[in-house]
Amino acid sequence: MESLAKAIDGIESGSTILVGGFGGAGLPVELLEAFLEHDVTNLTIIANNTGAGERGLAALFRERRISKVICSYPRSRGSVWFERRYEANEIELEVVPQGTLSERVRAAGAGIGAFFTTTGVGTSYADGKETRVIHGRQYLLEFPLGGDVALVKAKCADRWGNLIYHSSGRNYGPTMVAAARIAVAQVSEVVALGELDPEVVVTPGVLVDRVVEVKEPVR
Repeated sequence: MESLAKAIDGIESGSTILVGGFGGAGLPVELLEAFLEHDVTNLTIIANNTGAGERGLAALFRERRISKVICSYPRSRGSVWFERRYEANEIELEVVPQGTLSERVRAAGAGIGAFFTTTGVGTSYADGKETRVIHGRQYLLEFPLGGDVALVKAKCADRWGNLIYHSSGRNYGPTMVAAARIAVAQVSEVVALGELDPEVVVTPGVLVDRVVEVKEPVR
């Protein structure tokens, strides 16, 4: 894609968006902020956390573009804008244990209809959930978490969309790409075909719909 605007073209209000990143690591800041130039609202965000400061997810909370967030860690140092919107009852929040969140996203991409986990058994998180005793232990039934769009940040791509990541920036990216109808990757560099070692490609291009190059991303 020639621009961030084209990379998010066609993403509509009311969409469910999977956002890669763990804290600031792997967060596609520039892709998220591209929505500020368009009248896109009422977004449901699936992410590990709710952003911090004034950039990325925090900017979308500030500008009231998000109506619901599904995450494992809503409050962190600097998550001022999420807190303000939540305290004003402007945001619907669903908190999911981190491992369960990751597995629910992976299940969506893998075509798994549901799975059982012991995480949350005996806590208020289990309220209303279907349970089953398996081999003498109680489990909760959890369902997949897919989305309309995945926005992820990678280190490098080729023109077919094969992706490699930088260190812990890999986090949710590969599973979110597989779990979305449209996958958009922000990368620092696009290289020619054949330059990426197939042994280090993490996300195959067949899963990636759009790639946009951001040479100097926010860190």
